[in-house]
Amino acid sequence: MKNEDSLQLERTPTGVLLKVKVVPGSSRNRIAGIWNGSLKVSVTAPPEKGKANHALIRLLADLLNVPANRLSIHRGETSPFKMILVNGLSPKDIFERLKQAGIRMKTPSR
Repeated sequence: MKNEDSLQLERTPTGVLLKVKVVPGSSRNRIAGIWNGSLKVSVTAPPEKGKANHALIRLLADLLNVPANRLSIHRGETSPFKMILVNGLSPKDIFERLKQAGIRMKTPSR
């Protein structure tokens, strides 16, 4: 995994789409870095009954400093590869908040 890769963000009329690769059942909740243009996120919750998805949304909401109801799974509900719709932030805002959280990456794509 390249730690300093470019994160793929896509602006839409309803918000910004953030590519995420989720690793459920991990030993701890954390951002593992950038992998193939996606934010790689480890969560302790298992991939059953939406538990890992719920943990992912909570972790991203904390990381981006937004209420969890401003995040939703746009695509990939049952897949480890997801597109998360972020409402109320620009791609630049997301990039800056991830950078402030210590995630190293190149300038995001649009």
